[in-house]
Amino acid sequence: MAPQFRSYVWDPVLILSQIVLMQAVYYSSLGLWLALVDSLLRSSPSLDQIFSYEILGFSTPPGRVSMMAFVLNALTCAVGLLYFVRRGKQCLDFTVTIHFFHLLGCWIYNGRFPTVLTWWLIHTVCTALMAVIGEYLCMRTEMKDIPLNSVPKSNV
Repeated sequence: MAPQFRSYVWDPVLILSQIVLMQAVYYSSLGLWLALVDSLLRSSPSLDQIFSYEILGFSTPPGRVSMMAFVLNALTCAVGLLYFVRRGKQCLDFTVTIHFFHLLGCWIYNGRFPTVLTWWLIHTVCTALMAVIGEYLCMRTEMKDIPLNSVPKSNV
């Protein structure tokens, strides 16, 4: 085989640590966005805003605010993909993994599988936003020129 620019070695410890890190980024940034929005609306923060799928909705102000926080969180996590995953090809994988674990967390928290259409719509939109923007940011970084010389050229 010809030498490659990047090594594609199977490293499960790296992958698991990236999953845990991205999950931490997801929940910490979501918590910060919800805290910011709650402080603006002067409402009390609750775990229901993160895990209860009945809160998300267009009909109530807390539901609309929570949906806005989820969308802003998708944008924040796309930047997290840029810094911690750094591979455009893996952005969709990590995004779906994060949202799958969030689905499991919601299922456990509520004691039943989410059946509310608004929950599915907002998480589908957030998954798409996070994956596409994260992949775009990673691809921009991957497409940068690789400097071959660190010595400046001199005119002789």
